[in-house]
Amino acid sequence: MTRSDLIAKISTIYPYMHVRNVEKVISIIINNITATLKGRRRVELRGFGTFSVRKRERLNSRNPRTGEKVVVEQKCVPFFKAGKQLKDMVNGHEIGGRN
Repeated sequence: MTRSDLIAKISTIYPYMHVRNVEKVISIIINNITATLKGRRRVELRGFGTFSVRKRERLNSRNPRTGEKVVVEQKCVPFFKAGKQLKDMVNGHEIGGRN
């Protein structure tokens, strides 16, 4: 699902909301998650999952094409851990009387 697909889906579920407003809401949510992760804090969406930042240490590696040694510098990467409820829904387990 792309951002456009999500906006279209929400717009069909809530036809009284203008598409521009749905776009703004989605942007606000994504921007807030991004800003929180930039501050090295985690975001927990109960029943869905947790976004956090993990640090990858500096790494000596090789270029697979040339075999040349390269250094991959230390960096931070976003990480997502799915919540139990999301895992159960993906695997087809019934949640709270719903499937």
